[in-house]
Amino acid sequence: MNENAKILIVDDDPFTRKLLNRILNQLGFHSILEADDGTAAWDILENETVDLVIADWVMPQMSGLELLKKIRSGETTNMTPFIMLTGQADKENVLEAVNSGASNYIVKPFSAETIRDKIGSIFM
Repeated sequence: MNENAKILIVDDDPFTRKLLNRILNQLGFHSILEADDGTAAWDILENETVDLVIADWVMPQMSGLELLKKIRSGETTNMTPFIMLTGQADKENVLEAVNSGASNYIVKPFSAETIRDKIGSIFM
């Protein structure tokens, strides 16, 4: 895996952000940015190049799906790998995320192994 990768965590729940940050650190990733909603994430993406976005689906201001669509339509962000976090594992949501350009998805609650496997599939 690319431990020098810059990863942006986007979730309105501070506990989830902290947990993801801790897991990513344990996996060897140390360049981690955080945003509490899609709007704040987009502000970061306009000024920073990131190697991966991990974003929750349901957030205020701008949802994870809206952020994904904005990233995919951006000139400099359209190829950025994107993992969608969701508490809803139903087929329709997963298909919508994948059809909108999600590289992968993670269903909450998640384990460190799930995070490792999903990130590993992106950086291989």
